[in-house]
Amino acid sequence: MPRDVGEIGLSVKRLQMRHHRGINERLAPLGISIVQWDALRHLHENPEASLHDLAQLTFQRDQSFGTLANRMIERGLIERVPGPGRAVRHRLTEKGDDLRQRGTELVRSALIDSFSGLSDEELQTFGDLLARLLAR
Repeated sequence: MPRDVGEIGLSVKRLQMRHHRGINERLAPLGISIVQWDALRHLHENPEASLHDLAQLTFQRDQSFGTLANRMIERGLIERVPGPGRAVRHRLTEKGDDLRQRGTELVRSALIDSFSGLSDEELQTFGDLLARLLAR
């Protein structure tokens, strides 16, 4: 019997929430959350990004990301640096980059565990289908 599109959409959300919870559990010993790790990851991958760009990359509003950035600055994970004109950019500190790297290993292991019920071929097909939907 074919699955209802609503059921499929809800399953995608449930998988996302499972990933979110599982990753947060694995990152907890490092003292960071998935939101903080994601910000560190995007700062590493986009070193010249504006606060607005980083907010969009991390699925946040500018004000929310600004608050997050302030907390991360207080913890010594990132620092503000001057940008062109009046722009302010952010940069990873050594401590922030270390947490990013250690967190990346934990995130990867959580995702590998989550997808372990799929064969390599099924996982690639799933990835291809998601990429096709996201490209629309």
